[in-house]
Amino acid sequence: MVDFRKWFFALAVVGLLLGIGSSAANAQSTGTMQCTTTAGGAVNVNIRAEGVTELVGDLIINCQNGTTTPAGVAIPLENITVSASADITSRIEDPTTFASEALMLIDTPYPSAGEFPVPPNAGAPAPVTGDALTQLACQAINSTNCAMISKGFGVGSPGNYDGSTGAPTGNHYNVYQGYQSGINTISWNGVPIDAPGSGGTRVIRITNVRVNAFKLGVSSTLIPTQVTLIVSVNGNAVLNLNQPSNGSVVATIIPGLIGKTTTASFQQCTNLNASLLHGTGGVSGTVTATAAEGFAASFKTQNFLQLYDVSTNITGGPKDANYLPPGTPLLQNIPGFNYNSESGFYPGGGIGLDQSTTEPVGLADHGTQIQFAIGGVGAGVSLYAPSYVYMTGSYGVGQTVGVAVLVSQSSAGGGAISNPGSIPVALWAGTTPAAGPLVSVGITGSTATLVYEVYYADPSVQETLNVPITPSWITTGPTNPAPTGSTPSTITIGFSPQNTTEESTTFPPIPRFGTLTASQSLFSINACTCNLLFPFVTNIAGFDTGVAIANTTADTLNGLAPQAGAITLTYYGTTTGGGAAPSTQVTTSSVPAGSELIFTLSGGGNYGILATPGFEGYLIVRTDFQYCHGFAFISDAGAQKLAEGYLAIQLDTPGLPRTGQFGENDGH
Repeated sequence: MVDFRKWFFALAVVGLLLGIGSSAANAQSTGTMQCTTTAGGAVNVNIRAEGVTELVGDLIINCQNGTTTPAGVAIPLENITVSASADITSRIEDPTTFASEALMLIDTPYPSAGEFPVPPNAGAPAPVTGDALTQLACQAINSTNCAMISKGFGVGSPGNYDGSTGAPTGNHYNVYQGYQSGINTISWNGVPIDAPGSGGTRVIRITNVRVNAFKLGVSSTLIPTQVTLIVSVNGNAVLNLNQPSNGSVVATIIPGLIGKTTTASFQQCTNLNASLLHGTGGVSGTVTATAAEGFAASFKTQNFLQLYDVSTNITGGPKDANYLPPGTPLLQNIPGFNYNSESGFYPGGGIGLDQSTTEPVGLADHGTQIQFAIGGVGAGVSLYAPSYVYMTGSYGVGQTVGVAVLVSQSSAGGGAISNPGSIPVALWAGTTPAAGPLVSVGITGSTATLVYEVYYADPSVQETLNVPITPSWITTGPTNPAPTGSTPSTITIGFSPQNTTEESTTFPPIPRFGTLTASQSLFSINACTCNLLFPFVTNIAGFDTGVAIANTTADTLNGLAPQAGAITLTYYGTTTGGGAAPSTQVTTSSVPAGSELIFTLSGGGNYGILATPGFEGYLIVRTDFQYCHGFAFISDAGAQKLAEGYLAIQLDTPGLPRTGQFGENDGH
């Protein structure tokens, strides 16, 4: 397969050289047809740097003069190849013939009258006098399929490309299906190209060319990366083709998505959004993941119907009250009209194309999809997200607001989700409408993935999708939910699906993307601890120190549920005679809320704390509950002559930010 494709590519290069040579040799011949393709003749569109199947602008070739083929005579056949400066990824409709969705249209053929109702606000041009009103396709994959007998006329509907069939001159095709002839080439073999004569211009349009912009990437200079097309012609007609030496620019590559997120830090021992889990108490909180368009029209619907049905019904009736989902697309078959959708020129069946019934020429599989991949979700944590989200942007008052719908999530959550039902159309009134109801997000291991699909996006507005992600848990102990420590949960935001298959094929979806985004911190779960410093304790030279550490989570003033946890004592200093400090001690059981750990250095204390005779230095205490307070009392033996007490220093925030925990700093 790979060698075969390389062989095709080599032939395409040879054809290019022959085509240029043939054109130059015939430039001064009598009756020469003059054809021009320039940067102005092509349509330069912005395409997404992340995209693997990006639709470039149509390439337009205008031909004038030459001698029209007499009536009853076969029109000269041409072999035409278009070479792109990027890998071509248009869908291959037939894996045997490599028939592509890329098409060549001649003389601006419109669809049959009444086949495509155009709403008044759509902006689609009406056919002009002389345009053909029938589209008839031919598979230009050999030198015989598309042969035509001339009528002897010039351009337009009376000419040879009117889409008529049968006697007396046979079929007169105006839509030609190409085939993939190389990694970056599409070819049309045996296309009848008749000179228009002196009476008009023959317009040849190349459409439905998709390229791998992701492979080219974004320019590192001030000059953006662009995609160009070069045409080569080799055949029987006398034709002079003038085009830029580097090809016609049909696309400019720009990042299509900018992802960012807010961050949050939560306490493990405090219930979070507990009502979602049918619990009570605790606090509420959320984080917001944002996907912003890199340029207007980066976010697209699957089909034109979704754009205009919400403004004026496609049949001209009153506007619909709800956004339309993808799945029942309208034909997109007016040449040159910008449908602002993921689909290209989509003529449907019945005109003679070789195409898949499930993935027809020009039709995308879905609208723009945006993926939010969450990693590092700890045990005991649940996640929720809205079933649909309205976008934000510089809308005018009364303008339709963009919307994206949650269409799939992690496999543990069931993969595809239920359709959220009717989503009411929102008109901008200065504030963003409320998002849809929350749904539970499936978590596989420690990861979760959400995919939202664009059901509507205004192509004239640079829009932003803000997705609130709501973590939730009910605390059942110091390890549930699990604290994240210094490694918070992360999120990666990008287009979906991510599939960098470069070759054109019938199987991977359209559109598909690579990824240019890095993961970002999303939220962290801080262990519920309290940290105290006793700056001086001693049990030498007749002195002793008593310590009391209170678990102050029993009161209801702090809004927390009572907490119990172990207490850890770490000693820094020396023992009598310069010996090492005692080993760290941990209480043998949890200290309940409202209770105290009480001990002396000389005699030890409750909860299994042992004596540390002869120690002098400082003591750092860590409790496995959120709020604690400490008191130390130093005296001579029996407190006969000298005594001094002090409060322990809190090491947590707010206050001295030594540990980064959220403690209680009052009273020291």
